[in-house]
Amino acid sequence: MGNNMIRRLIVLGGLSIIGIIFVQSYWLLKTWDIKDKEFDQTVNIVLRNVAERMSKFNKTVLPKENLIQRKSSNYYAVNINSEIDAGLLEQYLLQEMHKQSLNIDFEYAVFDCYSDELVYGNYCSNDLVSEKDMNPNSDFRKFNDLIYYFVVRFPKRESFLLANRNMTLTLTVLSVLAIIFFLYSMWIIMEQKRLSELQKDFINNMTHEFKTPLSSIKIAADFLATDPHVKNDGRLHRYVQIIKDQNLRLNNQVEKVLNVAHMEKDSIELKKEVFEINETLSSVINNESLKLKHGNISFNGTIQPVYILADKLHFINVVANMIDNAIKYSGEDPKVDISLQESDHTIQMHIKDNGIGIDKDNIKKLFEKFFRVSTGDVHNVKGFGLGLYYVNNICNSHGWKIRVESEINEGTEFIITIPKYKEA
Repeated sequence: MGNNMIRRLIVLGGLSIIGIIFVQSYWLLKTWDIKDKEFDQTVNIVLRNVAERMSKFNKTVLPKENLIQRKSSNYYAVNINSEIDAGLLEQYLLQEMHKQSLNIDFEYAVFDCYSDELVYGNYCSNDLVSEKDMNPNSDFRKFNDLIYYFVVRFPKRESFLLANRNMTLTLTVLSVLAIIFFLYSMWIIMEQKRLSELQKDFINNMTHEFKTPLSSIKIAADFLATDPHVKNDGRLHRYVQIIKDQNLRLNNQVEKVLNVAHMEKDSIELKKEVFEINETLSSVINNESLKLKHGNISFNGTIQPVYILADKLHFINVVANMIDNAIKYSGEDPKVDISLQESDHTIQMHIKDNGIGIDKDNIKKLFEKFFRVSTGDVHNVKGFGLGLYYVNNICNSHGWKIRVESEINEGTEFIITIPKYKEA
């Protein structure tokens, strides 16, 4: 994942988090406001009904204005202009609360005009708890603008409103968890990105450091190979040839690592050109056949020339990598068959070997970086597992389709579908 992609992800994620927090906060406040209004309306209905029943019992007339006054969020005063029987008041309150399904604890007090004080009435609870579990609060404020009135307070209003918002609170908790998970994921991504950059830098530095000694070894081996004494000594000549072969193999592996590192650091720059595929394949096969001590590479091309538009260097590297892979996994007598199948708009390149084959689980991982097919306890197949990773990247960059068909002990066949070039 590139730095630009990570930056976009962080920005979009941050905006999403801000949006979620804003919307969630808005709905929390909106829901609270709606629930509070519903609560206030229900309490007003209860208190109005109680006041009307008290007025009817006392045969008095209720005031036309300011009958019920909300003094604070959970504190109400009811002006009824007549003396109040505390016992009857409590009975009416309980009955009306039950009618309106307002199951909340409350406490009330009645104004005594003789003592000019609010006399505490009772704490009424919907729970079956004892008196010692209740927490009555007798600190009621009196109001000089009212004469005959009673007050009701709901000490558990906040918890009552919260208890009716389980779904909203659940969604809020899930949103918070989602935000935490996103932030944690971003931290993991950044940490993995940092470690990946360290790994790439180490591999790049290591492989570049290998280039100088490898060049020196090649020059020294070439010089020894031309020395007359070495030429005349079969044993020395064989040792020099081993040094050259191993130097070449190590240099090829270093080049593969550098190519892959370059592909990951920068986007692949394709220098496309039109070339004839039969001629190019024949040249690659001839070069690769020189590496074989046993076995052979056969080629079955098309009758007519077929042209494609591609990066020729990368195309040659793709074919060379696949032939090299086929040889490595084909035992002591490798047979690699390369053929072309032409259709109206595409050309299919088939590369088939007689190797050990690949099981279905490994086919899924075949194009992953550093993945190598297991050969059991015998580790005679050399490499870093970068060849097919490179092949897949080049095919994707060109828009080619690549698929694999394989059976254990029956060999493997790679099929690459390439569009044919047609002049406009």
